[in-house]
Amino acid sequence: MSVKFVTRRIHAYLDYPVAFALIALPFVLGLGESNPMALYLSVVTGIAALVLTILTDHHLGLIRVLPYSLHMAVDLVVGLTFLAAPFIFGFTGLDAAFYWLNGAAVVMVISLHKPEDAPMTA
Repeated sequence: MSVKFVTRRIHAYLDYPVAFALIALPFVLGLGESNPMALYLSVVTGIAALVLTILTDHHLGLIRVLPYSLHMAVDLVVGLTFLAAPFIFGFTGLDAAFYWLNGAAVVMVISLHKPEDAPMTA
């Protein structure tokens, strides 16, 4: 029995709230105390994630021009970058915890992704 249960459909439903959370939460939580980059990196990543989601070929993509596999690759890069960001930029405290938790969540979602047999059609 496989523990991989995150389908393309589930992933799509996660994308929009995650993008908006990455934009809003740094302000709500007051990120940037250890380094202003802790605020800006999340906001810029959230905006990029929103654009990526809008352009991805899944049922919630509005302009389906990017393959889902590219979306997944970008998500992996973001997850790994978030895990490394506290070390690279010297984030501490809440700033570091925010990036480690979000990075781990993204990598976990990708690792739990259930492969699909056929590409999605419109």
